[in-house]
Amino acid sequence: MLSKTNIELKLEQLRNKRIPEEAILDEVAQIFSENDIKRNTIKETLKKENSTKHNSFNFDKLESYRIYHISDIQKLCVDYRLRFLDSRFFKGTIPEEAISKIRQLENEHDTSLKNFKIIAPAKLLKLENADDPLLFAAMGNDYFYLIHKWGNDLHPLRKALMWPYKTIENLVLTVFFISLVLTAITPIHLFSTGPTTQEYLLLFLFMFKWIGGMVLFYGFAKGKNFNTAIWNSKYYNA
Repeated sequence: MLSKTNIELKLEQLRNKRIPEEAILDEVAQIFSENDIKRNTIKETLKKENSTKHNSFNFDKLESYRIYHISDIQKLCVDYRLRFLDSRFFKGTIPEEAISKIRQLENEHDTSLKNFKIIAPAKLLKLENADDPLLFAAMGNDYFYLIHKWGNDLHPLRKALMWPYKTIENLVLTVFFISLVLTAITPIHLFSTGPTTQEYLLLFLFMFKWIGGMVLFYGFAKGKNFNTAIWNSKYYNA
């Protein structure tokens, strides 16, 4: 009768032929140590300023759907009032999964990646005083390679809510329509027994000046600016 094959025992025999059992722990410890060193190097690179303008990729191994031009990034940031800045400005925690993807890219392309960029709301960035991050690596010629996305998605109404802040024209239109609505719902008959068109026009002008003044005061007091001016600014009050 033939005895059954113990595959665990066979596997152990194959391993022991490759390396002595007493040396296995040393080998594994060295591998993990090298891995930790490389991961820590990536984390430090993400936190510091770097003069490298672009990274060297193997174009045969790139995924086309991850490549974005600066014009696409700018439009997204302007529409949703986001910032596109160096990763060193990010004050949140970059997940380990993102570090793993960077390591995977470095191994696949036989390179050391630098010059990382992040798209995120201003509140997630450490901005100098003058919910959905995307991590990129610069490719050169205004192209960027998306490495990883994490966190929660943006509020579905964020684009609409940020529309007034895109340009000064958008802001004036917003103030105009809000003034119209407030004029329409104001009970003017409490102030006049027979309101005329001229009185409604005066009320509208008052509303427009009142709301416009509040917007200007808030904007100057908080140092706010329009989306088109701040999307790639590192200054909080730009």
